[in-house]
Order: sequence, then structure tokens, then C-alpha cells
Amino acid sequence: MTSYSRYYFLISLLLLQANVFSQNFDINLLKSINQSESSFKTSFFKADAQSVTVFNIAAPAAVFIAGELKHNKKLKEDALYMAGSFVLSSIITQATKQIVKRERPFDKYSFIVKRDEGGGYSFPSGHTSAAFTTATSLSLYFHKWYVIAPAYLWATSIAYARMYQGVHYPSDVLAGAIVGAGSAWLGWKIQKWMDRKHK
Repeated sequence: MTSYSRYYFLISLLLLQANVFSQNFDINLLKSINQSESSFKTSFFKADAQSVTVFNIAAPAAVFIAGELKHNKKLKEDALYMAGSFVLSSIITQATKQIVKRERPFDKYSFIVKRDEGGGYSFPSGHTSAAFTTATSLSLYFHKWYVIAPAYLWATSIAYARMYQGVHYPSDVLAGAIVGAGSAWLGWKIQKWMDRKHK
């Protein structure tokens, strides 16, 4: 075996071991979250997960209404870019689901308790992506701790809820958080660029 072949073999072996470790960590963490059941957590996280649609519509709508009432054009523009970021994150999330086609954890592992329907594919988490889009948008537009802290606490609780419900792996919600936060940041940067361009 040449030195190049040995090097290639060693790298392949390390990558394989890293992949196995990450998969084991993924399912073990999910198992510990999913199987720590209580009736309070089941009810709370069901309502929590259902709040995503409401907040993703309510947040930009409230900002737009505030802009309308105050005759503040900037607030209304902020609301439109927030809504645009949500649309972008949804497109990226759904496209990635169709490309990756990862099976839901409750379908693959019999010991995972299913507490929500979770239609479609698993990776990345759409609920988490949507929640982190809204949390990041609010944080970027309103630099106040009493906006940022509750927004990210809520978004994180959504990620946890989806694992507790058995519909997503930790890697699903991590990817969803990255997609959501990245979409919000991109929308915010585009708005800044457009503002500079018009000035």
C-alpha cells in the first residue's frame, strides 16, 4: 500500500467513525428528550409547537400595523422584509427536505414516542426554521433585551418541543435554526443594502 493509499484509507476511516459517532449522539440525545414524558410537558409542548404559525404571522403583522398607526414607513418596510425572510426560510427548508428525504425518527426507531403527526420528511425542522426566522428578525430590528431574550427562548422551546414530540432529530432542529436565523439575517442585510442604494 502506497503512502497516498494509507493516507486516503486513514481519512476515510476517521470520517466513517465521525459519522457513526454523530448518528449515535443524534439518536441518543433524542431518546433522552423524547422519553422523559409527563402529561404537563405533552400538553405544553403541543400548544408551544402550534404557536409557530400564529407568531410567524402575528409578528410582521403587528410591526406593519404599528407602522401604519404611527405613519412610519420604515416600520412597514421592516414588516415586509420580516415576512419575506419567513418565505425564504420556508422555501429553503422545503427544498432541503425534498433533496435529503430523511425519514422521521418515529418511523425509523420503534422506541421513539410519536406525539405529533409530523408529515413529510424530517431534515431540517420547518417549525424550528420558522421560529428562528421570527426570533432573529425581531432581534435584528429591535435591539432590546426584552425582545431578544423572549424571542430566542420561545424559538428554542419550539426546537425542544419537536424533539420531545418525536418528529425531529437534534440535527434537524439545529439545521432548522441555522436556516431560519440565516434567512432573517439575509433579509435584513438585503434591506440595508437596498436602503443604501436608494440613498
